[in-house]
Amino acid sequence: MAHCFGRLFWYLEKGDGSMALWGGRFEAGVAEVTQEFGASLPVDKHLYKQDIAGSKAHAKMLAAQGIISAEDEQAIAKGLTGIEQDIDAGNFTFDINDEDIHMSIESELTRRIGEAGKRLHTARSRNDQVALDLRLYLRDACDALSAQVKELVLVLCQKAQEHAGTVMPGYTHLQRAQPITFGHHLMAYAEMFQRDLGRIADAKTRMDVCPLGSGALAGTTYPIDRAQSASLLGFSAVSQNSLDGVSDRDYCIELASALAILMMHLSRFSEEIVMWCSWEFKFIELDDAFSTGSSIMPQKKNPDIAELVRGKAGRVFGDVMTLLAVMKSLPLAYNKDMQEDKDAIFDAFDTVKLCLTAFIPMVDTMTVLPQNMRKAAAGGFINATDCADFLVGKGLPFRDAYKATGELVARCIREGLTLETLPLEAYREVCELFDEGVYEAISLEKCVSDRTPLGGPAPEKCTRAGRARAGFDAERRIKKETIYDKK
Repeated sequence: MAHCFGRLFWYLEKGDGSMALWGGRFEAGVAEVTQEFGASLPVDKHLYKQDIAGSKAHAKMLAAQGIISAEDEQAIAKGLTGIEQDIDAGNFTFDINDEDIHMSIESELTRRIGEAGKRLHTARSRNDQVALDLRLYLRDACDALSAQVKELVLVLCQKAQEHAGTVMPGYTHLQRAQPITFGHHLMAYAEMFQRDLGRIADAKTRMDVCPLGSGALAGTTYPIDRAQSASLLGFSAVSQNSLDGVSDRDYCIELASALAILMMHLSRFSEEIVMWCSWEFKFIELDDAFSTGSSIMPQKKNPDIAELVRGKAGRVFGDVMTLLAVMKSLPLAYNKDMQEDKDAIFDAFDTVKLCLTAFIPMVDTMTVLPQNMRKAAAGGFINATDCADFLVGKGLPFRDAYKATGELVARCIREGLTLETLPLEAYREVCELFDEGVYEAISLEKCVSDRTPLGGPAPEKCTRAGRARAGFDAERRIKKETIYDKK
């Protein structure tokens, strides 16, 4: 039996006795498979806090505009608070027949407070409601994730200052190329993650628009105050088109893209950690708390966290593609396809959060092996460019200096020598401009310290960059024992 309540909505009593809030036109209940297939409650129940916050703001606005009474608004607010407390405490049972979080909460509210609960949905649709909830949820998620990324940047900056003078080989094509420092290498990742923070912040800024009041697609005839709703919920603006307000998921795609780039950076870093842990490099050793062993090979110490982070990057890439594929052919306005947005964007955030939670302490507690880095830097003729630059300083054109140095490297390879051990006479046979000063010029420490232009690996530049990027005092240290529980 259907009952009409003014300009509100119709309830439909289904064959199973439950009530469908969207009923009225329907004479029979939906099939069980339709109910189960269409239900989003298992996923969107995570939005309950945002849904309740949005409903409280909506009710307050309705009362301020005289659309509902102040008494009804107070009853709604009190009822919603009680529901939120029960969900927080685990004393709330979600019913799949309620279809989604919006209907679940509204049904329970009406059961608890009666007629006032039925007035809450005035001038609102689930279309603008879910758009609002998702923006609120992702706004908070952006803040939480950014805090993690900032912590990672801080750890990198601290490590970089500790190893601002630790010489290691820099690579191109995975071949030893030129001397740098480990601190400089870490700061490269700090720069990447800083840009990731910027992308998340930019996406959050564009997302900071309130869609509430867009209705199903065409707004409402009620005299609502959208600016008040937006202000109550902390938004900086309201959406300017009701169709766009309910059908826009650009912000999900943009955020997922930013998270995918972040995961790409984590994956690159993970790849290097995996290599650095190997006996072929042995530049670092991971703490036992962040490593695993083998069930058959007792000597193994595996960098599983780095490998898993590297693998999970593909999962977040897939989330971006899922969102793009869902949205690519949808006509305006809302379509049920968009229900799939939450699975993808929630998974992207959850995956990145999980990766950072394990990755940050792994990096912070790893042991750096400077002697192995210095030994690797001593091989591979990575000071050859500096040898050529020595001749340039004597007035020889760079291309001629390049050729002469190449001949010296070839001779060293034939005779099993290095540029540091090659006799001066051999240098002068190639170019008479060489003198004793070449040995100081090709010293690895000098090669690094002389690279003083902005962005270079000179230790003082690395230290300054670390302080500037992290924005912290050099003496400030995170107490690892208060952050990482190794038990």
